[in-house]
Parts: sequence; structure tokens; C-alpha cells
Amino acid sequence: MTLLRLGALLRERRGGRGMREVAKEIGISPATLTRIEGGRLPDLLTFRRICEWLKINPAEILGIPTQQTSENPVEEVPSEAAVHLRADQALPQAAASDLANLIVFAHRELARRIREGLVNVSTGI
Repeated sequence: MTLLRLGALLRERRGGRGMREVAKEIGISPATLTRIEGGRLPDLLTFRRICEWLKINPAEILGIPTQQTSENPVEEVPSEAAVHLRADQALPQAAASDLANLIVFAHRELARRIREGLVNVSTGI
């Protein structure tokens, strides 16, 4: 699944239900739902709401390897950040993917260091 398929997925899941009804359930405007179904890319908050409504992991849409969900939120993969990278028309898709993977790697490394007591998140040291 790709981010470009998000609009088609929304249309499929919406079925014969009205735009206003579904947009209200998601927590977005009907105009925003129309734009996304038409192929426009959502902002981060809208992307999160859509993924919650669709009951899918944002990482699946963004093509980012998933990781087991932890009780520690610092360990969760920041997959939503990749939305903006991939939405940038001036940024080649390969570069967007590389940057998204770099963010994921840095986030996992930070989580490991916190787990091992090498970093104190309250002081940043």
C-alpha cells in the first residue's frame, strides 16, 4: 500500500455512505475528504485521523518497516513524519524514503539509549 493509494482506500471504505457523514466520523471537513479522495495528500493530523478511522498503521501506507508496539511511547516508530517528506513535490521519492528511514533509525537508536539508561530524557544528557 502506498500514500498515493490513500484516496482510493478511503473511497472503498466509505462505500455508498455520504461524504459529510464519513468526514464527521473521521473528524475532518467534507472538502478535505473530497480532496484526499481526489488524490491530494493530507497534513499530519488529517493523516493520523484517517489512519485511525481506517484502523491501519500509518507505517503500512508510508512503506516503513513496522516495529512491535511498546508500552513506552518513545520506542514507537515516528512513521507519520514521513508523510511530509513524501508529499514534497520537489523532493525525489528515493530521497524522501531515505530521509524517512533515517528518522526511524535515529528514533530507534534514541529509544535504545533511553532503555539502557545512556540518555536521561528529562535532562537530555
